[in-house]
Amino acid sequence: MTDIIEQIKAAKRAAIVLSAEDTSSKDDALLAMANALDKNRARILEANAKDMQAAEELKVQGKMSDALVKRLKVTDEKISGMIDGIEDVVELADPVGETMATLELDSDLVLYQMRCPIGLIGVIFESRPDVVPQIMSLCLKSGNAVAFKGGSEALNTIKALFDILTDAIEEAGISKEAFVLMETRDDISSILSLDKYIDLLIPRGSNEFVRYIQNNTKIPVLGHAAGICHIYVDSDADIDLALDVTLDSKIQYPAVCNAVETLLVNRSVAEDFLPEMAEDFAEAGVEMRADPDVKEILSDFSTVPAKESDWDSEYNDLIISIKMVDSVDEAIDFINTHGSHHTDAIITEDKVKQLQFTKLVDSADVFINASTRFADGYRFGKGAEVGISTNKIHARGPVGMEGLVIYKYVLVGKGQMVKDYVGNDAKKFTHTPMNRKFEL
Repeated sequence: MTDIIEQIKAAKRAAIVLSAEDTSSKDDALLAMANALDKNRARILEANAKDMQAAEELKVQGKMSDALVKRLKVTDEKISGMIDGIEDVVELADPVGETMATLELDSDLVLYQMRCPIGLIGVIFESRPDVVPQIMSLCLKSGNAVAFKGGSEALNTIKALFDILTDAIEEAGISKEAFVLMETRDDISSILSLDKYIDLLIPRGSNEFVRYIQNNTKIPVLGHAAGICHIYVDSDADIDLALDVTLDSKIQYPAVCNAVETLLVNRSVAEDFLPEMAEDFAEAGVEMRADPDVKEILSDFSTVPAKESDWDSEYNDLIISIKMVDSVDEAIDFINTHGSHHTDAIITEDKVKQLQFTKLVDSADVFINASTRFADGYRFGKGAEVGISTNKIHARGPVGMEGLVIYKYVLVGKGQMVKDYVGNDAKKFTHTPMNRKFEL
C-alpha cells in the first residue's frame, strides 16, 4: 500500500510536467500508443484468454454475471477499435492553453481565462479493459496524469494493455510516472482516501459499484450511478421507425449503460405497436416484463408481470420492462421519477411534443427518433470518452476531453497596484471584453 501511495505522489508531481507538454509531443506519444497496440495484438489476446477462462468458471459457479463476462472479452476487432479511438484523439484539438475569454481591466492590465488540465485523475472500473486506452489517450492529450484501478477479473488484460501503452509513451519521450496501475483490492481504499493528491475520480461499472465509490470518498466524482434509459413511443410515432429504434436500443449491445431498459407506449398506438414489437423481442430472446394493460394486449406472447422494482432497474441484459401511458406528460413525469438522468428518447413526428420532451426530461442525453445507443463519446465525435456523467456541474453526458480540463486566470499588467483603484480619487476599471489570445 505504501508503494502505491508513493506512486500516486510521483504521478501528482509528473502531472505538473505533463500539463506543460506541447501538442506535437503528446500526439507523437498517442501515435506510439496506437502502433504499440497494433504490434502487440497477440500479447493482448493471450492475456485476455486467461481472464476469460477464469471468468467462464466464475460464471458457471454463479459468481459472475453474463453481462460482466461480455464486457471483459477482447477481440481483434475490439483492439482495432482501441486503435481507432486513440487515432481519433490525435485529430482532436488540444484544449490546454486555449484562451476562453479576455477582459481588459484597465489600460495595460489584461485578464485571460485559460483552459488547463485538472491534474491527477483516478479511474476505478470493473471488467472493461478497453477503458485503459480510452482514458489514457484522453488524459494524455489533455495533459492529465491518471491512476487506474481495474477489476481483478480483468487483471491480466489490463496489465498487458497498461504496460504496452506506458512503454510506448516512455519511448516517445513522456514520463511514464504520470500513469499508475493499482492491482490489489486493498488499493481501492488507498485511492479513495487520497483527496490530497487525486483531483477527480471517474468510476465505471455497476450501479452498486459507482454508488460505493461516491459514498466512500471526499474526492469529486464524475460519473453515473445507473443507466436506466427509456424510450417513449408517442401517439404520433412512425410505427416502423419506433420498432427499429427500440429494437436497436435494446439488443445492439444490452450489457451497457445506454441500452434501453424501460419502454413506455402511448395507449392510442399500443394495439398496433406492441404485438409487432413483442414479436421482434421474442425473436431476439428478450424477456418482456409487462404492466397489466400491456400484458393483456400481449396475451399471445410470453411475458412476465412487471413488479414496481422493475421501473427502477438497470438490467444490462436481454430484459425490458414495458408500461402503457396516456400522454407525453405522463411519460415525462414517469421518466423523471424512475430514470437515472442518463439517456431517454421519444419517438414521435409531432414537433410540439418533441420540443416539450427535450425541455422537460431532466437527463444528460435526450434523443428524438434515434436509438439510445448513440449516447457514446466516440459517436458524439469526442474520439473516446472518460465516462458518461449525470452530474449537473462540471460535465454532463458522454464526457471527452472537455471534462478533463478546467481553467485558470492569468493577469498581465505593468506594475498596477490595487491602492490606485480605491479611495476618493480611485482609477476606474474599464472591464472591456477583448478578442485576444494569451501571448507573451
